[in-house]
Amino acid sequence: MPVIYKGFQSVLENKEGKKLFYPRVVLTGNVSTAQIAKEISEYCSLTPGDTKNTIDNLIKVLTTHLQASESVTLDGFGTFRMAMKSTGKGVPTDGEVSATQATITVRFQPAVTRNLNRTVATRSMVTGVKCVRLDAVPGSGNGGEGGNTPGGNGEDQNENPLG
Repeated sequence: MPVIYKGFQSVLENKEGKKLFYPRVVLTGNVSTAQIAKEISEYCSLTPGDTKNTIDNLIKVLTTHLQASESVTLDGFGTFRMAMKSTGKGVPTDGEVSATQATITVRFQPAVTRNLNRTVATRSMVTGVKCVRLDAVPGSGNGGEGGNTPGGNGEDQNENPLG
């Protein structure tokens, strides 16, 4: 299955005062932990229940390490870390800085390997991805939505140039 996208118009204007259009991924559903466990169990000797229990325990262990200010790297998958985003309420001195000035979230960086010349060789989850416009998906019922991008004829099933 390809990654499906459609055009969306930015709410912000560029320097010329125009609101330009950009591609945005269209999610077609959500896969549950139980479904992932079932699919993983097809590749190994574990039952779906054993696999789900392993995933649940992975989440508990990840949480413990993240809440201890450690990053967690899963080989071939990526790295998780905590991050703080300022709420825009700065203070005059370092001594006044408080966690209440920010929201905390978890950041994820997909795994990357590099060639000897330091160029990106693999980004495991995006390598080889194919993209297709929503209005080019048979039965999407889109009715032309998202077709306002320049050259948007619905026929650009291009491989992602980044992967």
